[in-house]
Amino acid sequence: MSPYEEARISSVTLPAPRDLARRQADTVDRLFGGFQMWLATGSDGHGAHLIPVAYVWDDSTLTTATFRRSRTVSNLRARPKARLAIGDTADVIMIDARATLLGVPDIDAASAEAFAKVSTDPRNAPDRFLYVRLVPERILAWNSLAEFSGRTLMLKGSWLDTSVD
Repeated sequence: MSPYEEARISSVTLPAPRDLARRQADTVDRLFGGFQMWLATGSDGHGAHLIPVAYVWDDSTLTTATFRRSRTVSNLRARPKARLAIGDTADVIMIDARATLLGVPDIDAASAEAFAKVSTDPRNAPDRFLYVRLVPERILAWNSLAEFSGRTLMLKGSWLDTSVD
């Protein structure tokens, strides 16, 4: 680390780290209260791909939509895994998720209505869009370097009771 970086880091006052339960509650609040995220996908032959999308959270899954003929859809067909990022570099939620593609007629009405409130409604062009259901397998969250330890909140789809990192 350069002297400049050391001086810059040492001059920053970090907030007190939240405990695991508080971080989980704050994360759920942000998932319900937000509607924009970055969605990263990748597969052999297509490489990494990152797009900004709207989403809705129903307390267990995130639902988004994208163009049927997009690189994101091609990547998810080949490898149904995604990484999501919500927030900024100083206060972030990172989610590794399993992805399922759904045709517009196959989505439940409640999810379609909720998504239509935060983005373009895919039901208006069902031949151009697919919904993407994202089931979290791992969730990490931190709001500063002080919270980098203990950042894992969920593993294997289950919220943690004790910190693993």
